[in-house]
Amino acid sequence: MKKILIPLLVIFTAISCNQQEQPQEPDPVRRKSPIAIASITHQPTNTYIKIVYGQPYKRGRQIFGDLEPYGEVWRTGANEATELTTTKDIMFNNQRLEAGTYALFTIPRKDKWTIILNDSLGQWGAFDYNKKYDRLRTDVPAESEDQVTEALTLQFSKITNGSSSIVLRWDTTKVEIPISFIGQDTTESF
Repeated sequence: MKKILIPLLVIFTAISCNQQEQPQEPDPVRRKSPIAIASITHQPTNTYIKIVYGQPYKRGRQIFGDLEPYGEVWRTGANEATELTTTKDIMFNNQRLEAGTYALFTIPRKDKWTIILNDSLGQWGAFDYNKKYDRLRTDVPAESEDQVTEALTLQFSKITNGSSSIVLRWDTTKVEIPISFIGQDTTESF
């Protein structure tokens, strides 16, 4: 019996060691720019807004005016074009925006940005961007901040009196897009 068990133990040990030495396959889903989500709910009007975007990092690069040239359409993130969904109509920088899902593009400039909501979904980057599908275009001021934001960050400010803002920060740039909820007037909610 020992004659059979010892060779089996040697074979089992060899197989176990061989399996541990195998390099692991890279994760095909892992991205340099992970998917990020910003969302907000306005309870009195039951309005939910969500932004899904690829979150690139600065990584020592000069961002606006270099990596992302001024005056050119940008996907507002990395990978697929950023998408904004609203479950109810809202006011988007004082323009009415119907409930739905839109590709969110921007045209960065040093002192102001053009914000674009486009009906063509599922785009990779802005390579196939077509102005004829624009649902809304609006300009907002751009600010320079002293503090550097390493990862592109989109978030919503606190709701006050039925209004909020989409706040975009990356590198030393900050852009705010005012939004208002249509319907029941409210004081503060989150």
